[in-house]
Amino acid sequence: MDTNKKQERYRRLKSQITELFTKCEDMEARMATAIAVLHHKMDYFFWTGFYFLQENRLIVKMYQGSVACMELKKNTGVCWAGINQQKTIIVSDVHDFEGHIACDSRSQSELVVPFFDNKGILLGVLDIDSSQKNAFDQTDAENLEEILQLIFTIP
Repeated sequence: MDTNKKQERYRRLKSQITELFTKCEDMEARMATAIAVLHHKMDYFFWTGFYFLQENRLIVKMYQGSVACMELKKNTGVCWAGINQQKTIIVSDVHDFEGHIACDSRSQSELVVPFFDNKGILLGVLDIDSSQKNAFDQTDAENLEEILQLIFTIP
């Protein structure tokens, strides 16, 4: 998808998600809703979900897609890279990422966005996989970061 088309789709999605969020202040409900909207509206998203840090472990919570790895081996894979570096990670080809965790062999590229509560405490990561190589770019990263901020913004 070209950048302009992708940006326009994200603009519409952010508007839809913002409208949905006005109906509920619960963080987990907002996360589940955002995951459902993103997964079903972005055709190149193969797996879309959240991993939460719990007692120094990464545990899957709400997600859409095939069965997930329930816990990710510490300091391994793209999700832990996002946690340890506390920044968004884009992987064009997961087979080139040392230590990649293959929860589903159809995954070809991945994007991970760390998320924080409204006090700045790291809670976990948004993890998105695609069955296409080179599926994600900076447009995805920036828009997904903005969508995550919406989760914690209570109107």
